[in-house]
Amino acid sequence: MQHFSKIQVFAVDLNTSQAVYRGGELLLGQVVLEISRMIKVRALEVCARGRAMAHWLESRSMGLNTVYSDYTAYETYLRGRQHLILDNGEVTVLQAGKHEFPFTFQLPETLATSFEGKHGSVRYWVKAKLHRSWSTVKRAKKEFTVIEPIDINTPALLAPQAGAKEKQARAWYCNSGQVSVSAKIDRKGYTPGEVIPIFAEIDNCTTRTVVPKAALIQTQTFIARGNQKQKKSVVASMVGDAILAGKREVWHGRALKIPPVGPSILQCRILHVEYALKVCVDIPGTSKLLMELPLVIGTIPLHPFGSRTSSISSQYSLNLDWLRMVIPETPEAPPEYSSIVSTEESIPNLSPPIQANLGNILEGPFFAYIQEFRYRPPPLYSEVDPNPPSDGSVRPRCMTC
Repeated sequence: MQHFSKIQVFAVDLNTSQAVYRGGELLLGQVVLEISRMIKVRALEVCARGRAMAHWLESRSMGLNTVYSDYTAYETYLRGRQHLILDNGEVTVLQAGKHEFPFTFQLPETLATSFEGKHGSVRYWVKAKLHRSWSTVKRAKKEFTVIEPIDINTPALLAPQAGAKEKQARAWYCNSGQVSVSAKIDRKGYTPGEVIPIFAEIDNCTTRTVVPKAALIQTQTFIARGNQKQKKSVVASMVGDAILAGKREVWHGRALKIPPVGPSILQCRILHVEYALKVCVDIPGTSKLLMELPLVIGTIPLHPFGSRTSSISSQYSLNLDWLRMVIPETPEAPPEYSSIVSTEESIPNLSPPIQANLGNILEGPFFAYIQEFRYRPPPLYSEVDPNPPSDGSVRPRCMTC
């Protein structure tokens, strides 16, 4: 144990306070070694790694035995190595004190956003190894976060999303009427902290009272060996007013605020993170009427002067204090969630979960930047009249009129 007492500090430091990167950037840092006495080093190397992993087990019974199937898949995004002290058969003597060994790695242009899930993850790290004669290898590790930008200011993500669905309500094998819902949102792409205005019409042509609901759903999909494993979570939800028999309910931009969640992951081969807005109508005595509209959660928010819609969530400032956001609507505000409610099964009920079942905090090492709705921009203004009157166009006034 005498050798270990010589090393007081052995760590990997990155040249950034947040340790957040994106594809194509330089990863700069140094290996810090602080020793109390002289040591002899054979080699010092540092490696950078980044990979996605999907893993789960499935069991099935075969007679009296239970057979487990292992599903595992990997996808590598970053692999680099540098020798800070080359192992050439000779030892390098380091005197007592603090030593720093800088390193640089070029990140690939295409990476996947860091993610932590129940059946998979996307992780990035830098690891250093110190080799000495007659001693075990000393290791140090530093993880960092990668966020791949998703710009919602693209035609595909600015396109409105709409859908309609209907369902026959039955009681004792008798038709008791029809429930129909049509819903629309102004665009497909949003960022955390924004408000999704939901425009919907719910027609209740049955003899019962129905209750409309809306929820933001996160779906994690893990892929390995040709099989898939999914996990769905309710991220945020709201409950509308009960609709009496034969009545209609109209939502004029009912607000659903997006809590801090990780961005969508769509380009990874073995792991996907997708979002959808689900509109549900609870019909007593029969199954629910469900309709989904796809969403993409991005990292680059909508440009304040680039919106082509009149969404109440389209214009906002760069203030990160989005908790003071004022929603210009009288109906009740959506529930505030600081965590994702985990569930392995399909979501049977879109009602907000009870506090005891909230579980762990959001799965993911990083929350995207959040911005706040403020005011709509004023119309363009010019001091110059674009259509000035000509001298001959002014008609003299008749004094006798």
